[in-house]
Amino acid sequence: MKKSGPAKPKPAKTSSRLTTKRRGEVAEAAFLHKAARLGFTVAKPWGESDRFDFLVQSGSRCWRVQVKSAYTKSDWGYGFHACGNVQSQTYTRDDIDFLVAYIVPEDVWYVVPIEVFETRTAIKFFPTSKRRMSRFEKYREAWCLMACPKDGECRLEISVERLCEGEGKYVCPRAPKADSSSLRSSE
Repeated sequence: MKKSGPAKPKPAKTSSRLTTKRRGEVAEAAFLHKAARLGFTVAKPWGESDRFDFLVQSGSRCWRVQVKSAYTKSDWGYGFHACGNVQSQTYTRDDIDFLVAYIVPEDVWYVVPIEVFETRTAIKFFPTSKRRMSRFEKYREAWCLMACPKDGECRLEISVERLCEGEGKYVCPRAPKADSSSLRSSE
């Protein structure tokens, strides 16, 4: 019988009686915990007037992050609005740098740069798919995108798996142009 490592514990079940607003607050608290535990400096702007939820510092760079969460699956995947309260107002590079999507029942995070979904009103993730060929799968737990800014050196004190250094499993979307062919072949 094949031994595997210890099973990843499932997160505590979130009450279905929570309002949508409260669920968003719970996801933001989970993001704050996750990002700080990885070694990022995280700040929450006062009020709710900005299009982003957090500022995440990596070296001299601050990223504007919008956190979204999903609690229920539909059509085998989890859908996220890639816009604010008004669906016609999609996020742009002027609003945010990353959308971080948290799939609560699976305890899985996707760290997606704005340039990937800037023209979309919604995106869908399939964390339980056996195919692993989803367009967005390469952004699963891709915290390294915030640790290795495209305009600076990677912060090695941030404790993240460097997906760009993996065994071809993922390709960093911010890798030099020479690697872009392998990025396209994985979509």
